[in-house]
Amino acid sequence: MSKLNEIKAPLSKHLKEFDIIFKSQMKSKVPLLDTITRYIIKTKGKQMRPLFVFLSAGLCGKISERSYRAASLIELLHTATLIHDDVVDESYKRRGLFSLNALWRNKISVLVGDYLLSRGLMIAVKNNDYDLLKIVSEAVEQMSEGELLQIEKARKLDISEKVYFDIIRKKTASLIASCCAAGSASGDADGETIEHFREMGENIGIAFQIKDDLFDYEQNANADKPGAIDIQERKMTLPLIYLLQNSSYIERRKIIFTIKNHNTNPEKVAQIIQKVQAIGGLDYAETKMIEYREKALEFIAGFADSEFKSSLIKLIMYTTERKK
Repeated sequence: MSKLNEIKAPLSKHLKEFDIIFKSQMKSKVPLLDTITRYIIKTKGKQMRPLFVFLSAGLCGKISERSYRAASLIELLHTATLIHDDVVDESYKRRGLFSLNALWRNKISVLVGDYLLSRGLMIAVKNNDYDLLKIVSEAVEQMSEGELLQIEKARKLDISEKVYFDIIRKKTASLIASCCAAGSASGDADGETIEHFREMGENIGIAFQIKDDLFDYEQNANADKPGAIDIQERKMTLPLIYLLQNSSYIERRKIIFTIKNHNTNPEKVAQIIQKVQAIGGLDYAETKMIEYREKALEFIAGFADSEFKSSLIKLIMYTTERKK
């Protein structure tokens, strides 16, 4: 049994039911849209976000119908943002398969993303789940801000470690935070507990993103993407920021010049990667990743032992130990 299947085991019944519900929510009477949503379902990922919803709800003592709606709302939102991201990034592959914009072009892809987002909002409104809607809407707002902040900083390459954490807190961690908050809310947790779950999810999300940053420096195919793609896209990730912070003024200017003007030159990029490794940038990033992971685990430690607690601990460990 794979690590992820082991984590999913206590939720097997709930995940099967969720699959049925989610597929029904994606259906449309428009033939083209129905064809596209079937393709989306066929190419879906690891279901990590629904896992966080259900495990958070279970830890609070109750997986309810609202838990299914919370998981659906977040999964629809997440799928919509991935579609829009592929359009913005002009990316034609997603998890090794063709992206929607590669098959149906940008206009249709944007409209499909809008449709999925509206479907998620309608699920919440029809069932008066306004608390869930608020949690997820706040995540959408932060994700948009984080993406725009990253684009702005990619132009100037003036990002500090503080700004980096602000970007990933908004862009990546906010969605996992909303999973944990919405899951606990669906399990009838009180306001203070929901906020603690949100903070836990934020810490997990930050650790998750740092792990992705580390993948980018691996000289192999484990990360499902070519090495140093972040440098090629002029994204300032934590290992690179650490290098700049610990370089002389002249050396820093040389590195920034290379990223601005030679970011697609394999030899020049390889030199930057070597400098990051030599100065300890990867070790520093890994240390930070573990710090945020431990904050999340510390919060869970206060709950009574259960299969949900055990699986959530394993899921948090998986986010920082995964191979891709």
